[in-house]
Amino acid sequence: MLGEVLDLVFKPVAPPRLNKLTTDQIAHYNRDGFVQPFDVFDAVEIAGIRATVDAMMTAMGAQGAYGINCYQARLAPIWDIATDPRILDHVEDIIGPDIVCWATAILSKQPHDPKQVPWHQDASFWKLSPARTVTVWLAIDDADEDNSAMRFIPGSHDKGVLATAATDDSAVFHKGTADADALGTPFTNVLKAGQISLHADMLVHGSLANRSDRRRCGLTLRYCPPAVRVTDPDWAGGVEAIVCRGTDPSGHWRHHPRPANTDITRTSSPHVIGNN
Repeated sequence: MLGEVLDLVFKPVAPPRLNKLTTDQIAHYNRDGFVQPFDVFDAVEIAGIRATVDAMMTAMGAQGAYGINCYQARLAPIWDIATDPRILDHVEDIIGPDIVCWATAILSKQPHDPKQVPWHQDASFWKLSPARTVTVWLAIDDADEDNSAMRFIPGSHDKGVLATAATDDSAVFHKGTADADALGTPFTNVLKAGQISLHADMLVHGSLANRSDRRRCGLTLRYCPPAVRVTDPDWAGGVEAIVCRGTDPSGHWRHHPRPANTDITRTSSPHVIGNN
């Protein structure tokens, strides 16, 4: 219901059966808030995806690196990735057989990009309840410590909403998780192009400035079960969802069929959310 108090408490995953993940990987997700890496797209497939992403970013100009947000219902190539059964098989093991994709974002750190993404908890910025979104991070390029791969703080996902503090001009957000260093040792989300990771929406994560000569580009895909609700009317009008697998018995999420459009210049983003 719109206006309700957000439930941002992590609920451990207990799937009745598994498609891709092992029981140990489910235990890792419950304990640490993430699991990785998983091979999805082969070298030929990810090269094609990269070419499509590059063309989108070129068409968007200055907005391309961090401005391609929430086009999953407006661009066929992103719709196709979001509904790929190989990705959904992994997601189903986390959130169950009914799967909604409510947001996507292409996130590209160019070589020598000085901006860092401060430590933060995604769900604390969103207007969704309960906190049951799992984010898939698809590596378009190889991502490692040198070119500023995303970093996680293991076990920070089940601590509730953590205090925040203002950041400086070196950060892309105006605030981030306070005293994050006290939460534990960061884990670098090293992925080869075509691989994915999955992380919980309350996990503290971020990334450093890219000091390397290599780009680091990825596609985030946000999935939740249909029981999750948008709690803010300003968000309700801007979320364009795909019921990727199963059904939405409540009808809360209006399903958008596959769009015919492949040209990003012929549409626009309905909603803008954060970076990683």
